[in-house]
Amino acid sequence: MWVITVHSKNNVKMFEFDTEKEARNAFCEIPGYKILTQVIYFNDYN
Repeated sequence: MWVITVHSKNNVKMFEFDTEKEARNAFCEIPGYKILTQVIYFNDYN
């Protein structure tokens, strides 16, 4: 999962994407200070 976090003067918004390509395309379109993050889940079944 990929997450874009957008910071503005009065709030923070987060957008989730399934693929890196979707996230990078949206990253270019979203104005403001933003951070692109890949979220990796680790499941330990033991």
